[in-house]
Amino acid sequence: MAKGNGFFGEFKKFIMRGNVIDLAVGVIVGGAFQAIVKSLVDDVVMPVISLATKGINFADLFIALDGNDYATLAAAQEAGAATLNYGNFISAILNFLIMAFVVFLLVKGINTIAEKSKKKEEPAAPAEPTTKECPYCKSEIAIGATKCPNCTSDL
Repeated sequence: MAKGNGFFGEFKKFIMRGNVIDLAVGVIVGGAFQAIVKSLVDDVVMPVISLATKGINFADLFIALDGNDYATLAAAQEAGAATLNYGNFISAILNFLIMAFVVFLLVKGINTIAEKSKKKEEPAAPAEPTTKECPYCKSEIAIGATKCPNCTSDL
C-alpha cells in the first residue's frame, strides 16, 4: 500500500490540518481551566453560599433511596445505600454558570480591546480615481484620455 493512501492516509491528512490541532489545544486548555473554576466554586463560592444559607453543605444534599436517614452523604455511602446526590448537581450547575460567566467576560474584554485597536488605526486615504466621465457621451474613460474612445470628442 502506498504511503498516504487509503483510510490511514486520509486520517493522517485530517489530523494534521491546523484546525484539528487548534481544537486539541483548546480542549486541553479548557480542561485545565475547568480545574480552576471547580476550585473557585468548591473553595470560594460554595462556602459563601453555605454561609448565606445558614450552613447548608451542598455536598450533603442527597436522598437515600433505601428509605433510611443518614446524617451525611459519606455515612450513606459507607452503609452502601444508593443515593440521589442532588447537592452535587447543584454544584455542577454553579460550576457551569461561573464558567460561562468567566468566558463571557473574557470574550467581552477581547472584543473591547479589538474595537479600541480598530479606532486607533487611521482610516485609509481614498484611492485616486482612475477613470472620468466624458462630458459629451457620459461614458467612462481613462483619467488621462484626451479623446473619448466612444464618441471621439476632444476633451
